[in-house]
Amino acid sequence: MEQTNGHPGEQAAQDPIKLLAIRETALSVDEVFRAVGDEAAGGTALFVGTVRNHDGGAGVDALGYSCHPSAESEMRRIAEKVVAEYPVRALAAVHRVGDLAVGDLAVVVAVSCPHRGEAFEACRKLIDDLKHEVPIWKHQRFSDGTEEWVGAC
Repeated sequence: MEQTNGHPGEQAAQDPIKLLAIRETALSVDEVFRAVGDEAAGGTALFVGTVRNHDGGAGVDALGYSCHPSAESEMRRIAEKVVAEYPVRALAAVHRVGDLAVGDLAVVVAVSCPHRGEAFEACRKLIDDLKHEVPIWKHQRFSDGTEEWVGAC
């Protein structure tokens, strides 16, 4: 990204990765938002992924997430890649594992940057890469009694 002046706030922070976790407990949007607070950030982008009540035309009653033991280290690898590509002031990502109900939070990610465009782009890159590269699997239970495993990678 091109910087507009030499102010230190236009640069990435020295240690911008503030929170990375995989949890069996309910996620908090407030916790993630607080983790990315930074006085030099002019933009903060937040994404919240929730369990929806349908997939591919079928009703979903519930789902479960499980992960490989390397999932958190893969999250860190992806976070470091985002930090290297954008002037990130602060970054946070948490993903839930275990059984979830429709409406539960499955993933919350946030990125703060000097400007809004950078924050949007970095947040999008973070969630897209987490979804495609971190070894987390989803086990969907459909309303008709069928079920399906969906892999992240």
